[in-house]
Amino acid sequence: MGGMSRGLQLHNPLVVSAFHRALVDRFLVVLAVAALLALLWSAVAAVRRRSIRRVVLNEGAGQRAELGADLGAELGAGLGAVRGAGPGAAALTAVEPPGRRFVRGAFGLLWILDGLLQAQSAMPLGLPAGVVRPAAAGSPGWVLHLVSVGTTVWGNHPVEAAASVVWIQVAIGVALLVAPRGRWSRTAGVVSVGWGLVVWVFGEAFGGLFAPGAQWAFGFPGAALFYVVAGGLVALPERWWRGPRLGRVVTGALGIFFLGMALLQAWPGRGTWRGGRSAPIAVMAAAMARTSQPRVLSRWVAAFGSFDGAHGWAVNLFLVVALGLLGVALVTGRRRVVLAGAGAAVLLLLADWVLVQDLGLLGGLGTDPNSMVPTLLLLAGGLLALLRPPVEVREPVFLSVRGLAETPAPRRWELLAPGVVARTAGFVLTVAVGLVGVIPMAVAGASPNASPIVTEALNGVPGQVDAPAPPFSLVDQSGSAVSLAGLRGKAVALTFLDPVCTRTCPLIAQTFRRADVLLGARAAKVELVAIVANPVYRSVATVDAFDRQEGLNGVGNWRYLTGSERQLAAVWKAYGIEVDVAPAGAMVNHSEIVFVIGPQGRMRAVLNSDPGVTQSARSSMATLISDELRAVMAR
Repeated sequence: MGGMSRGLQLHNPLVVSAFHRALVDRFLVVLAVAALLALLWSAVAAVRRRSIRRVVLNEGAGQRAELGADLGAELGAGLGAVRGAGPGAAALTAVEPPGRRFVRGAFGLLWILDGLLQAQSAMPLGLPAGVVRPAAAGSPGWVLHLVSVGTTVWGNHPVEAAASVVWIQVAIGVALLVAPRGRWSRTAGVVSVGWGLVVWVFGEAFGGLFAPGAQWAFGFPGAALFYVVAGGLVALPERWWRGPRLGRVVTGALGIFFLGMALLQAWPGRGTWRGGRSAPIAVMAAAMARTSQPRVLSRWVAAFGSFDGAHGWAVNLFLVVALGLLGVALVTGRRRVVLAGAGAAVLLLLADWVLVQDLGLLGGLGTDPNSMVPTLLLLAGGLLALLRPPVEVREPVFLSVRGLAETPAPRRWELLAPGVVARTAGFVLTVAVGLVGVIPMAVAGASPNASPIVTEALNGVPGQVDAPAPPFSLVDQSGSAVSLAGLRGKAVALTFLDPVCTRTCPLIAQTFRRADVLLGARAAKVELVAIVANPVYRSVATVDAFDRQEGLNGVGNWRYLTGSERQLAAVWKAYGIEVDVAPAGAMVNHSEIVFVIGPQGRMRAVLNSDPGVTQSARSSMATLISDELRAVMAR
């Protein structure tokens, strides 16, 4: 009935089912790529085994030794570091610096965790309203406009966007884990920086940087920014990690960060010194305690919220002093002082993570563990870089550069050692995982039209029928006679509208107009028809005024039909349309349905046409109508 538009529940079964199906479908693609790479590795290994057997049986001891050296070194696994030219030369090979290895591995696991969190059932419909818009609340208009770009794409394509983010973040995590050294590893770091910035800008609204009332305790300046920093550290040339200098830079930068956060918490007029039930921390703790979580954790969070409400000034004073002291300790660069400060930082970060941020993972819409965990991991990586320099190990290398260059051409295939192929396959598999996320996300972002699943989730899947459409004979907005029989040969989208409605009927009319645009050249084979659903206001002049108001008078295949009250009542009955005039003629309630009729006059589909409360829902309905019209024209 008119004016009865409703929103979508987060766990709408149709959307959740489509989301899970999309995740499984993309997993099958990744599995197929993995199978192909496994076959390639097996083929290379088999060829190499045959080559070994041939050399051992036919080509003498000298060449056996050379091939054995090639096998042992797997293309010289430290060939670039050889310090001699002859067989048996020794090479100094430096293992990956401990600090870099820790940052790479820890944030790789974090990205995978975040990807898995994105797979929660509420994400397709809940992320924009439950996560992104609250993060942007209070920000300047330009920030809200920028964030709306991301929420519009997500709202138009909730299933595709949500599934894509899962695979993008899992791919970044896997890339960081499986690529320990070299160009691929640094590339993974660069990708982490890029995607982290996307999340920080569009998902976290710059971490609240431009919003009033931002607090360190709540996660300012956004968790994603720490992922960006970590990715940048991994992307640095490995030689930068060879001494303690980078460790001092990281710990010092964190010290400056803590000093800045102390100033932020202390700044007057931001509400941080306020106590009582309206104290920011108390309000947030009360809200977090109500989320679905273990009862013991809920009690801890609620108890701390009550404590902050009673002693808000003292709690904020403690935070200001603690952050200031931690910052000073880390900035000094003295090892013992830095270690002491780092130990205290661990306690403060974990306490805030549990008691204020409530782990950041719970409630069905947790996208990451919030800012305290990545801050802690960056601090640990900086300490390792500062206190544990990388070590070099001396390994024998039995194949000289000259010997490799003189290897006969037929043996070039032998350079594809199984280990080399395995590492290459791992990289290719990681790229495939990323592409099953990036490509659908790019397609969704480029499309201005919402996916049909939005309106299907709101109104139900169109009912498929095959029956003769009830005939009608009325007049259109120009007074010309129009009948269903006269529209034979064209596909018809038929609905019922009240010409004086100011709520849903204009929106439904606009979805028809948009569907006409989506049809493009095929619109010439389509008639868009509305029939008056008001027994009082039904004159030709009234429907013509409605058309002009909605800009439909310029749509050549639009027909808004009317007739006598008796004629209209007969058509309403034939199509099962309920029309109810409210007392005192306040408004007319009527069924909101679209009938799709094929060129032969047979009804093919019936769909509810509640336009919903969002632009995405209306765009989705237009897409669904155009898709159904294409389908009947293709029969």
